[in-house]
Amino acid sequence: MDLFTDAAAKRAPLADRMRPRTLEEFYGQQHIVGKGKLLRRAIETDSLQSSIFFGPPGCGKTTLASIIANTTGSLFEKLNAVTSGVKEVREVIARAEENLKLYGRETYLLLDECHRWSKAQSDSILPALERGIIKFIGSTTENPMISMTGAIVSRCRAFQFYPLTVEDVKQCMLHAIKDEERGMGRYNAEVDEDALEHIARTANGDVRTALNAIELAILTTPKDEDGIIRVDRDIAAESIQQKVINCDDQHFYDMLSAFCKSLRGGDTDAAIAWFARLIYAGVDPRIICRRLIAHASEDVGLANPQAMVQAVAAAQALEFIGMPEAGLSITQAIIFICESPKSNSVVMAKDMAFAEAKSIPDQPVPIHLRDAHFYGADKLGHGKGYKYPHDYPGHVVAQEYMPPSVKGHKYYIPGSLGNEGKIRQNHINQGKLEDSE
Repeated sequence: MDLFTDAAAKRAPLADRMRPRTLEEFYGQQHIVGKGKLLRRAIETDSLQSSIFFGPPGCGKTTLASIIANTTGSLFEKLNAVTSGVKEVREVIARAEENLKLYGRETYLLLDECHRWSKAQSDSILPALERGIIKFIGSTTENPMISMTGAIVSRCRAFQFYPLTVEDVKQCMLHAIKDEERGMGRYNAEVDEDALEHIARTANGDVRTALNAIELAILTTPKDEDGIIRVDRDIAAESIQQKVINCDDQHFYDMLSAFCKSLRGGDTDAAIAWFARLIYAGVDPRIICRRLIAHASEDVGLANPQAMVQAVAAAQALEFIGMPEAGLSITQAIIFICESPKSNSVVMAKDMAFAEAKSIPDQPVPIHLRDAHFYGADKLGHGKGYKYPHDYPGHVVAQEYMPPSVKGHKYYIPGSLGNEGKIRQNHINQGKLEDSE
């Protein structure tokens, strides 16, 4: 490292300077890199195949890829899907092929934001993957099953990353505060437990956000008469640009539980009261919106389908205009859900169907329900005997649609309140449901 590179490294943000270099320094994601787990074994034995790491920002995807680069005996190339095109990919492949032929060394290609790649860019790497010229490690915040081409995904092992826990984030901050080589150890700083707790909670599992906040807090706080930089929770709140959460973990979850139970119980005033207290305590309003969307299906469902519309609209309003204005939209959704007729039939239907899908062995799809849109499907008999509903009175026709293994099973039993009362009566009229059910 030359003089200029060393100076740039020292000026880098704390989150970059403290990036873990080994698996021992890596926090979180124990479900995939814990002792004895598949990904850890693959890294330690230098046998990792093409993979995709996906999860929220700041949870360690790029960091783990860098650790792999530092521990593997293979070569390592890094590209960003936003700034790299087919030309750069071909150059990497050419170098990888040359190193493999001349020196027998494999090459890993780390691609950040891999979901941004177009189909043409993705296709350019497929031959090299198939021939074993390179091993691919993609890093993305999106679900690769949805955002990436199937050809790439099918050739990779996908590993899901989760937000770090509050305790994981706190440990990362403590390590950074004490580290004199790369961290803030030379500043003689003391950070209150309340300050650590607030930053860790507000960071919402994003270590990068937490470390940037603690660096800002230490750098902008003057020393006291003892020569010590003391960071309390008020300074921490300013540094992460969120007000202090005036509740501990347990109190937060208790209030959130009370809010959810008020929604389910239809107590509008209580739900609004808990909403106000949660926001006043500094809770991210997106948490409230997520609960509204969940309860719109869980506790109202088809008894009033507009409840979901109201909940999603409130979440969108929060993204479009932010707080405090979006507080009106959120309150409107709270009132709508509380005042709606209640039904848990959606929850019951989903839970029963998923339980049986897991436990009951499957059978082939009935011939009349199979896909008949491809060439030669008619010779296989696909679609034979299928009744097209729009050819019948009322655009409905009775025929067997259920998977054979659960024929006759019922998952959705409509309630009698609100809109579901109409659905229930229709089911009874069509013979799908007995009046006593």
